[in-house]
Amino acid sequence: MNQRIQKIASLDGIRAVAVMIVFLGHAGLERIVPGGFGVTIFFFLSGYLITTLMRAELDDTGGISYKKFYLRRIYRIFPPLYIVLVIALILALAGLTKQDIWGSAVLAQVFHLTNYYLIYAGDSHILPNTTVLWSLAVEEHYYLLFPVLFSFLTGKMSYTRTAYVLIFLCVMVLLWRCYLVYGLGVSEIYVYMATDARIDSIIFGCIMGVIYNPVMDGGVPVSKRTEITALIVSFAVLIFSFLYRSQEFRDTFRYTLQGIALFPVFYLAIKRNNWVVFSWLNWKPIRAMGMISYTFYLSHTLVIGQVDKVFGGQIAERMVLSFLITVLFSALMYFLVEKKFSVLRRKMHE
Repeated sequence: MNQRIQKIASLDGIRAVAVMIVFLGHAGLERIVPGGFGVTIFFFLSGYLITTLMRAELDDTGGISYKKFYLRRIYRIFPPLYIVLVIALILALAGLTKQDIWGSAVLAQVFHLTNYYLIYAGDSHILPNTTVLWSLAVEEHYYLLFPVLFSFLTGKMSYTRTAYVLIFLCVMVLLWRCYLVYGLGVSEIYVYMATDARIDSIIFGCIMGVIYNPVMDGGVPVSKRTEITALIVSFAVLIFSFLYRSQEFRDTFRYTLQGIALFPVFYLAIKRNNWVVFSWLNWKPIRAMGMISYTFYLSHTLVIGQVDKVFGGQIAERMVLSFLITVLFSALMYFLVEKKFSVLRRKMHE
């Protein structure tokens, strides 16, 4: 990873925040914790980080190696994903979870089509407690398409004009969601999970990676007062997006408003990470949580499901036990699998 990007400690902190929001939502606090917003944060982060890495490579070498890009994604994403899927399959075959599993459903998960399978067939026949893989499918579709688009755009135009194209795509996705909801009356699950309806949440992060990137561009020359004002407005917009309960709004404009609001939050969390509102993101325990967040995200619903079945108890007790088990499993996976494959990738391909 580019050295400039390695130093962004607050990004690990943001990962920790995102995964804890998702965990709390799934662990029984869904009425007060907007778990889906944690996924939106992950989407924005993926868009920003991947675009920043590609910009760094483009600036350093004059081009983007598709081979290296896809190998990085394979080494990073596939090992933990397929290990968790195998564990889920073993639990099902052992009778510890439901056993009405269809091969087509498992294949959909293996080949990163979980989101569309859930939309059209439901969750009755997938591996138990693995519905969270829908968001990974969205990201995989983005990884497949965006490097080619980014390379094409930056080969034809400046970063600023590339950003304008990405903004246009966000507008088009919003219009598509509006058509789906107001024109076709599609289900809530479609606009929540479908790649074509949610990919703008990733593209918003890409826009920040292309222009006004606090790592690559040195920041926007504005006053501290302006930065504070932008941050306050962003928090206000996010709170509004949580509290306004119109289903049509939630299925359409909510994701766009959240994407716009996350821009100043991410920007200042990186540029002004010493501010009190962000400095805690750099604490070692928070960063450590962010470092294991990928496996934690993949496995937390599997753990919650087993804890609920085996131990029962009050929500607080189940939540604490589920958290501790998931942290332990994720830490083991990080040191025994993720780091090993990272070293292997560098030895074989760099």
